[in-house]
Amino acid sequence: MKLIIPGELTDLNTYISAERSNRYAGAKIKREMTDYITMLAKCLKTQFRGPVRLTYHWYCKDKRKDKDNIAFAKKFIQDGLVNAGVLKNDGWNDIEGFNDRFYIDKANPRVEVEIIELIPEVFAEWD
Repeated sequence: MKLIIPGELTDLNTYISAERSNRYAGAKIKREMTDYITMLAKCLKTQFRGPVRLTYHWYCKDKRKDKDNIAFAKKFIQDGLVNAGVLKNDGWNDIEGFNDRFYIDKANPRVEVEIIELIPEVFAEWD
């Protein structure tokens, strides 16, 4: 299953700057970003009940932002997936792990999130 999120999401430096400027600004960014992801994720009409592995494909318009600042947006994405009912939760028992891949696409910045449900019996054997 793949979720495609058009555009670039708020990065960590922008979020921190907002938090420092006004105590409500960070909460507003988190709510707006999470609501945006929730809206997009509801279109998937899929629910995963077992543990999943997430692969994030970050298509950026340029290399001006550090990769760790960009990948901070995972928080908004995972919370949006839970709010939309796509994921049961985003805790240790629900997300086995995630990978990040970074690309440049000046014309079409976006995030593509691959969601792979793990077979619980097989996953238990990995422990």
